[in-house]
Amino acid sequence: MCYTWGVSRSLHVRLDDSSAAALNVIRSDGLSDSEAVRAALKEAAARRHSRSSIVAEVQRLAADQQDRAEMAAVREQMAELAPEDA
Repeated sequence: MCYTWGVSRSLHVRLDDSSAAALNVIRSDGLSDSEAVRAALKEAAARRHSRSSIVAEVQRLAADQQDRAEMAAVREQMAELAPEDA
């Protein structure tokens, strides 16, 4: 039987100057290199997940014909209420 959960994966990278500077910023909180890289990877993954969720929501709303019709009606009402010199 072979158990593999909790097993660390080793990763070796070569950092350019800007990546090294970014690592130093993250490490300024007292993190080790490994902790800083793990934190940065998790933060980057969370940002990408958030962006993809936003894109999916925008696509869903754009495809909602009833919502689009309601927005058009509200725009027309707002246009009617706007002063004529604006």
